[in-house]
Amino acid sequence: MQRSIGHLMSILHRQAQVYINRSLKEFNITSAEYAFLLYLYKKDGATQDELSSYLYVDRAATARAIKSLAAKGLIIKNKDSTDKRFNRIYLTDKAKGYREQIRQRVKRWSEFLSEDIDEKDTAIVLSVLEKMVDKVEAANRKGMEEYQYE
Repeated sequence: MQRSIGHLMSILHRQAQVYINRSLKEFNITSAEYAFLLYLYKKDGATQDELSSYLYVDRAATARAIKSLAAKGLIIKNKDSTDKRFNRIYLTDKAKGYREQIRQRVKRWSEFLSEDIDEKDTAIVLSVLEKMVDKVEAANRKGMEEYQYE
């Protein structure tokens, strides 16, 4: 079987979801939700559009995650005070209390992945992944015309 970047990335993504789901289970936070909290820990009061854009998630997925996190008492959604078209998302005290534990558990995944890899190789992997992300972002700005779907 031929090795493929996409296949290997897919395996890592699925395994990361399994890890996140297990490690954050006690907080009732899923792999589909934790990234929203991490962003809000950096920028509490972000708009739904900001969250979607930063996380590369469509608006419907963002709305579902926000609804779920709100039902769990982790966030509240308020209309923007100056522009009622926008919703601002704020962390509750409950979510703020989980901050360091969530960050540490998520960080542990990256530490696990790189623990037996020397710093030079880790730097190379990060550099290559950043180049791939930059390429995809540039293609997205162009409307993905350069991709062939055959």
